[in-house]
Amino acid sequence: MSSPVRVTVWNEYRHEKKVEKIAKIYPEGMHAPIAKALREAGMAVRTATLDEPEHGLTDELLSQTDVLTWWGHAAHGEVKDAIVEKVQARVLDGMGLICLHSAHYSKIFRKLMGTSCSLKWRDVGEKERLWIVAHGHPIADGLPEYFEIPHAEMYGECFDIPPPDELVLISWFQGGEVFRSGCCFHRGRGRIFYFRPGHETYPIYHQAEVLKVITNAARWAAPEAGPKPVFGNRKPLEAIPST
Repeated sequence: MSSPVRVTVWNEYRHEKKVEKIAKIYPEGMHAPIAKALREAGMAVRTATLDEPEHGLTDELLSQTDVLTWWGHAAHGEVKDAIVEKVQARVLDGMGLICLHSAHYSKIFRKLMGTSCSLKWRDVGEKERLWIVAHGHPIADGLPEYFEIPHAEMYGECFDIPPPDELVLISWFQGGEVFRSGCCFHRGRGRIFYFRPGHETYPIYHQAEVLKVITNAARWAAPEAGPKPVFGNRKPLEAIPST
């Protein structure tokens, strides 16, 4: 029997402490329903937050993490560059990374993408409809052709990211915009998934379809067994005749 996927759910965890409306939606933080869904799916889950020492992302914890989920918004700039460097190194070495909603503008996502990761936005609580566009992809497993979020913050194109290696979901918004909402990337040995839904003032992380996407993405992003790449100067495997 294979070992359970080890997931660390990272959350900035600021809005829930400061805004009563958000605290009522997520009394234990936005990380809590995500962690609960992953545990119920049989994964081994830890949580970490910005205000913990080393933002909760110690060397020991990162070494024992197969997949890291990341939610941030108001305090991207407070994330220490040294921690970002450590997370990037782990991704390149095979750790999966799932960036959620406003984590498009996190230091770690921008570092891995190499672009501004900017986009259009509007927050009037409009309907969002997410369409599966990669039928048969593991992240789409068990989902309907589309699902809707009743009230959401709009993100719209142009989304300044490199072309995704795979596009799993796109969003349509009531105001007319569309957005690449489920994007897969590979960096080094690591897999990265960006998933758009998750504005803090709406109960989006209590919605079954949203949690299903995150759960599927954690399985997809988990490292796979295989040889590590070898770099640098190398002696020949066979004798090379002199010329």
